[in-house]
Amino acid sequence: MKILVTNDDGIHAPGLEVAERIARALSDDVWIVAPEMDQSGVAHALTISDPLRLRRAGERRFAVRGTPTDCVIMGFKVVIGAKPDLVISGVNRGQNLADDVTYSGTVAGAMEGSLLGIPSIALSQAYSYDTIDDPHWRTAETHAPEIIGKLLDGGFGSDTLYNINFPNCAPEAVTGVVVTRQGRRVPDWLKIEKRADGRGHPYYWIAFQRSKMEPEEGTDLHALAKLKISVTPLSLDLTDDRAREKLSGVFS
Repeated sequence: MKILVTNDDGIHAPGLEVAERIARALSDDVWIVAPEMDQSGVAHALTISDPLRLRRAGERRFAVRGTPTDCVIMGFKVVIGAKPDLVISGVNRGQNLADDVTYSGTVAGAMEGSLLGIPSIALSQAYSYDTIDDPHWRTAETHAPEIIGKLLDGGFGSDTLYNINFPNCAPEAVTGVVVTRQGRRVPDWLKIEKRADGRGHPYYWIAFQRSKMEPEEGTDLHALAKLKISVTPLSLDLTDDRAREKLSGVFS
């Protein structure tokens, strides 16, 4: 099985090394194609106005000056030159749950793999303020191979990818694996911080603000709150069927 590994945290990210070890637990034919620099939050961006630079960073290991989407395309079309059997994107430093999915470069790497007809999986390791400098990488590394194996045995739909999140705990503290749906955070969970540079000119940071909420049971947010591994099937088809059915009567 030929596995392509990418991420959005960059070629030097510790989570990429974890993803590589996970891939090697499944196959000896592993290729790494990751962004040259951190691409967190770029979502499904595709570079079409600038050239892509490809750098060899080791044996079957390459860095692309571009996005995770660019990396998957380059890995397939240029580096490997053949369609891989699996794309693993991650392991992201931090969870990708609920609304995160729409921003996540990690999830987008798996989306691009799925668009190209390749079974694809996004992996993310949650952390807290206490573990921000040293996330529980062993949790993802310990549990991911078996979960991925089961997903491969079950097969992938033509437009389905899997978003897997590991809770902020040691491997032995995980309380289970659950299939979840994408949750929703409370509205307005982002904030803008205004600061000033050395000359007094203003600049701004988009930042996250903490908010209290009770995650709905069955969601990815609820699973991680209960120290469970969340496996969320995502579809490339973004159609809202309920709204479509409602509108069909309006415009008929």
